[in-house]
Parts: sequence; structure tokens; C-alpha cells
Amino acid sequence: MLGKKKGMMRIYDEAGEYAVVTVLEVGPCSVITKKNIEKDGYKSLQLGFEDIKEKKLIKPLLGFFKKTKANPKRYVREIIVDDENYKKFEQGQDIKINDMFKVGQFVDLSAISKGKGFSGVVKRHGFTRGPMAHGSRHHREPGSMGAKGPSRVFKGHKLPGRMGGKKATIQNLKIVKIEPEENLLFVKGAVPGVKEALVLIKYSVKKKK
Repeated sequence: MLGKKKGMMRIYDEAGEYAVVTVLEVGPCSVITKKNIEKDGYKSLQLGFEDIKEKKLIKPLLGFFKKTKANPKRYVREIIVDDENYKKFEQGQDIKINDMFKVGQFVDLSAISKGKGFSGVVKRHGFTRGPMAHGSRHHREPGSMGAKGPSRVFKGHKLPGRMGGKKATIQNLKIVKIEPEENLLFVKGAVPGVKEALVLIKYSVKKKK
């Protein structure tokens, strides 16, 4: 499902122990279209999340929503699903948080990570700095390139550059609480992205049960 990151907080259990959780506003997501094997070669659901005014859409998207007879949505994502979930939901149906998740389940979450701008090797790759004495002249530099013969930098070498601002996935986060009335999902741990960032929530690949 699709959701938005609202922030972080701590919640307490019956024993008085607390857990740091990320609060997500998940759904409801509407099934805009269903793709099938006969026409498209695979099975998937196109989900829409968060209503938006028609005047804020570009014409191709507006025509897409009119063709599918769906309400305009700010976010549209295509999700590959198994046969069970493909048969479970029909075009035009709204998927709520209770239809997909339950407390104690493990999920994988993907979002665009925070952009850190141009960063050096100490911040970007965790390099150890050199001596801070005045005579060392080597404090936060990347060091040797390691290429003596070819006279070039090998591909994949860890160097300064753009940090963050790309898709990141955190696996095996546990759902500790669900508030279906407010469409809120509480997962233990941190989730990539800034506040109000779009988050894709999927069943955990490594912990299916």
C-alpha cells in the first residue's frame, strides 16, 4: 500500500517498556486499473493515493483517470501482486489498512531518502580522518586512489559526491499498532524519507509469516 510518513514517537506496552516507532498514514488506496496476463503479460494492480483537484493534473493524467472512471489521485503506483490479492480486489475498490496489515506483521518500506547534498568521504562512506596536527596536511581527504599503473580511477571507488536523495528500502520492520479509524500504522524503527514523504509498504520478503 501507499502512505505518508508523519513522524516518530515512542509508545509503551503493558509491561511499561517503550518502543520508538514511525507513524505512517496509510491509505485508503483505490484500485484504478487491473493488468492481466492476456493483455499485458503479467498481473498487477495500479493503486491511487490521496485525492487531488482536477485542475492540478496534467492533461494526460486527467485523461487516464477519466478513461478508468476513477477519482483523480496525487500518487499512482503499480504493484505486482500474487494471485490471492489479485482476485481479492476489483477495479474501483478502496483498500483500507485493515485489509492488508495486522499487528505483529513484518513489512518492507521504501521511500526517497533525505538529501544531504555534496558530501565528503568521512560523512558519505564513514572514512576515518587523518591526524589533526598542523603538520599532517591530511585531515578529511579520501587518500590514495590505488591505481598506479592504469593512471585512472577504478570504477566503484569510494569518493566524495552526492549523498542521499535516492530510493532506500528498510526491511523487516514490525507493526506494533494500528489505528484504522485514523488510517495510522505504527512500525518499530526508522523509515527513510522526510516528513510527508511518500512511502511504499510491502509484505516482508525475508519474513513472510
